[in-house]
Amino acid sequence: MSTAVSVSGIVIIVFLLAGTFFTVVSAIGVLRLPDVYSRAHTVSQTDTLGGGFVLAAVAVALGVQAQTVLIVLLLFFIFVTNPAAAHAIARAANDEEIPYWRADDPRDDTALASEAPDGDQE
Repeated sequence: MSTAVSVSGIVIIVFLLAGTFFTVVSAIGVLRLPDVYSRAHTVSQTDTLGGGFVLAAVAVALGVQAQTVLIVLLLFFIFVTNPAAAHAIARAANDEEIPYWRADDPRDDTALASEAPDGDQE
């Protein structure tokens, strides 16, 4: 019995580790970054890569079959929708006039959002 790991097994492990890394970086970014614009930026990039690598690992694990085509379509869907959703969030924040964080501003996102003008009052 051979103890060697197959090439596809190594590729799956590397893809899963990369996906886990980017997902953890995304979670840390959401917790550490100061405003909604920075958070939307990091989430759109790292979540897309994290999910992409995990789905790529699943596709490699499944091999060539009908489910792999669905996984690739899901991967394409994530690559298109995650950045579009982050753009929509940032645009909505801009439309609500939530101010950008500056380096000399000690407040975080919740304090900035509470100071934004309310769009319903006229």
